[in-house]
Amino acid sequence: MIDIESAVFTPVAKALRDAFPGISVSSTYVHAPKSFPHVSLVEQDNYPTGERLDTSEHERFATLMYEINVYSDKASGKKAQCREIMVVIDELLYQKNFTRLSLTPVPNMENANIYRLVARYRVATLYRR
Repeated sequence: MIDIESAVFTPVAKALRDAFPGISVSSTYVHAPKSFPHVSLVEQDNYPTGERLDTSEHERFATLMYEINVYSDKASGKKAQCREIMVVIDELLYQKNFTRLSLTPVPNMENANIYRLVARYRVATLYRR
């Protein structure tokens, strides 16, 4: 399996923490964040593509999909805050050759005071020794 999760999560989390002091960032989905703003960046899919194995029987290529959830509970400007955070994420993932597949606001049925954006990104990656 080609595993680049820490190479994706760590720089994104650091950039978000630098740009938005107090933001919480997680590599797992959080149903009810305890603090806001909150971002979860989760690898949702990882499968071999193309020529699956090289002569050493290692995967050569994989396609990965990440889902990002951005939450804000600001009394005023929560939509704008989520979008500002998403711009930073978008730029960082594009630098890593990801393509955004979707960006959708998702109603938070349990607490309408929380605004949530969900984005999905895909990348095809090459294993390097």
